[in-house]
Amino acid sequence: MPRVPVLLAMFLFASAVVHAAEHEQLIGGQVESLLEFARARHPEFAALRAEAAAAAERIEPAGALPDPMFRTELRDITNDGKDADSNLLPPRIGSARYIFSQSVPWFGKRDLRRDVAGAGADEAQARARAGWIELATRIKLAYVQHHVNLVSIRYAQENLDLMRRVAEIARTRYGSGLGSQQDALRAQSEIIAMETDLVMLEGENEQNGARMRALLGRPENLRLRPPERLRPVPPAAVLEVTALETRLKSNNPQLAADDARITGAERGRDLVERNRYPDLTLGVAPTQVGRRVAEWELMFEINIPLQQGSRRAQEREAELNLDAARLRRRGNLNQALAELSESLAGLEVARRLESLLGSGLLPQAELNLNAALAGYENGRVDFVAVLDAHRQLRRARGELVKARGDQQIRLAEIEKMLGEDL
Repeated sequence: MPRVPVLLAMFLFASAVVHAAEHEQLIGGQVESLLEFARARHPEFAALRAEAAAAAERIEPAGALPDPMFRTELRDITNDGKDADSNLLPPRIGSARYIFSQSVPWFGKRDLRRDVAGAGADEAQARARAGWIELATRIKLAYVQHHVNLVSIRYAQENLDLMRRVAEIARTRYGSGLGSQQDALRAQSEIIAMETDLVMLEGENEQNGARMRALLGRPENLRLRPPERLRPVPPAAVLEVTALETRLKSNNPQLAADDARITGAERGRDLVERNRYPDLTLGVAPTQVGRRVAEWELMFEINIPLQQGSRRAQEREAELNLDAARLRRRGNLNQALAELSESLAGLEVARRLESLLGSGLLPQAELNLNAALAGYENGRVDFVAVLDAHRQLRRARGELVKARGDQQIRLAEIEKMLGEDL
């Protein structure tokens, strides 16, 4: 009998584990899946999309007529001179006047207000796109850092295995009377230092995973695959400066937001200038006496634009806002072009470094280490030469990983400036 509750608990626990595994989502491995997940679920990007949609909803009301007004006037409610008490019912007082009025802006004002709201919606849409590109760039960079970190860990483990082999050779030679104790101690110190570096790399790997989850919106029931590969770097023909500058000018989201702001400022200036002309108010007013409409009145009203000083100040403000928008756009364009040139130069340097390291320095360092190990075992090379060869290999591997990571970082920066993937 006592086994039944235990078996039941084990069954429930297993069912819970299976249920959790079924609802756990596994993404990653490639940066494209991370970007797709973030685009669909990241709360910050969803907020930007909602703000853009809200701005688009302002266009129709901006060009609509104001709501009509209704007013009623009850006259002689005390019924003076009549054989009747005070009253508020229109048939039982002297008369009742009903006024229906509608304000009508001057010609063109409604269209200009609609244009200003449309420019604001375009700017909000561009800001949402810029927000997504910023988030996508951060995800790409975090992915690159994670990938570089994992490759560095793999190289660190291989380097550590090599150094342990060197330390074993040093101990064997010391035990045989062919080497010094100092060689064995130096090898052990080198191993301890490399193990410390490996622990730090593994700690950075955990931090990279936490950083990526934060960039994805900290979703629950989500496991991340380790990065499998880096994106291919486009060929040099695709990275031609003039063509990329043209794409930047037409696709950069910050410049698109600046263009929308300029359009809004232009329409706002035109709208302020239209305030020199009066708005109209049209109305009709039937008057009720007893139970019948005794007369009708038509109303025509305009506001008189007499406050010229105030109006001129508003016009100068609108003109200055337009100048500021144009200058800001010019500054952002110059900054974007400078960053594009810098990233292209950095990408070219990293590409050349990878070529030199991968085809020259790294194979040479591996050959030097193998030759030094063979010479040390035979007593033809001292231990210092082995350490130097091993450190040279470690530097070559580290610089190769860094060069590949730098290419990906520069590629992400270029795509951020362009506003699209290459």
